[in-house]
Amino acid sequence: MTRLATGMLMLGGLAGLAVAGSAQAGWVGDVPARVVHYSNGALATDTGTRALYRTLKRAAEEVCPVASNTRLVNERVQQCRQAALTGAVNKIHNQRLAALHAANPKAG
Repeated sequence: MTRLATGMLMLGGLAGLAVAGSAQAGWVGDVPARVVHYSNGALATDTGTRALYRTLKRAAEEVCPVASNTRLVNERVQQCRQAALTGAVNKIHNQRLAALHAANPKAG
């Protein structure tokens, strides 16, 4: 059975997670959001948890992109990504995922 949680990834360091609907980027109100699907079964293994974590990191990169005129990831973008990733992990409420995130403090 698939478990879906809902939230938003926000720019400017305000974070939550969009984990519902379809797997595409979009907007929730005035906030950019990235939708991610996952299953409880994936979170039951280390391999599945790492795969979901990588997916959440990519989603944070999509909603907190660097400016089109540069390839540099500045501190503001890095903070946005970290806050978005932390919000996503917190929204999912999984000990295995939380432990992986805690072991990667600069993962965003």
